[in-house]
Amino acid sequence: MTMSTHLPTRAFGKTGMEITRLGIGAWAMGGNAWGPQDDAESAAAIRHAVDLGINWIDTAAAYGVGHSEEVIGQTLRDLPADKRPLVFTKGGVIRDANGQNPRRLAERNSLRTELENSLRRLGVDVIDLYQIHWPATDVPLEDYWATMLKFKEEGKVRHVGMSNHDAEQLARAEAMGRVETLQPPFSMIKREAAAEILPWCAANGTGTICYSPMQAGLLTGSFTRERAAALTQDDWRRTSPEFTTNLDRNLALADALRPIAEARGVSMGTLALAWVLAWPGLTAAIVGARSPAQVDGWIDAATFELTATDMNEIAAAIEATGAGEGPTKP
Repeated sequence: MTMSTHLPTRAFGKTGMEITRLGIGAWAMGGNAWGPQDDAESAAAIRHAVDLGINWIDTAAAYGVGHSEEVIGQTLRDLPADKRPLVFTKGGVIRDANGQNPRRLAERNSLRTELENSLRRLGVDVIDLYQIHWPATDVPLEDYWATMLKFKEEGKVRHVGMSNHDAEQLARAEAMGRVETLQPPFSMIKREAAAEILPWCAANGTGTICYSPMQAGLLTGSFTRERAAALTQDDWRRTSPEFTTNLDRNLALADALRPIAEARGVSMGTLALAWVLAWPGLTAAIVGARSPAQVDGWIDAATFELTATDMNEIAAAIEATGAGEGPTKP
């Protein structure tokens, strides 16, 4: 087994937590939405990432209708106490038993039931970070944020945050009680967070972990039109604009990035991750892993940094290909 490695960490806002620049994303470990997944491979990926020094993992109750949390819970039980990563999870998205028909529900009793189920599946007495997954459709923001703050007051969770909320919503919540963390989408393709959300988080001391920094595989350099056509029916990417109407521009960007990555001697994935980590206001990035080999494909980004010249060349590639929307460099 690989010995644990010390990786650089960053202060996660004002939470007091110090987290590695990369964390494990566990959506695919739920076993749906990304095609079939082997639980043993998921557990091996978590153990390998922890051995390499990663100290946090992000999941949600909605991933595999709780199955992702179950896999993480079992893996945590098998790890020595001093090697267990911080665990961040999310509530507020309810799916049916087949993992379909997501609803954004965050009424007080519904959210409490979700939290209790997450605690049970993860096998912990307290969750390090509990996040509201999406803006709810059943109750106002003020209602569900009051519930989240109550969970922290009760000691059920150590810290509370939001995911997929905009700057106006963050400000409304902050007026009631600290928004300690935020989880927005952010990548070279999906750059909207850089316009208002990241500056808001930086100004308010809110820790920020982005998801889809490699845009669900598009920026790894290994994704092709053939792979897009071969995605299974239960893979959410089959209906995503980034993999359909915008696919040609996004693949053109990946092609344009390849010589930049080669010149720096890193993988395309590492380049994509280092790019998001270079933005002020962003603490760290969530990276999916379905196997130990996938972890090896991105772990270098935990210590790699881009130069100003690299950032300018990447901005030029983005602008030339017309991929995505939003600012192209800090």
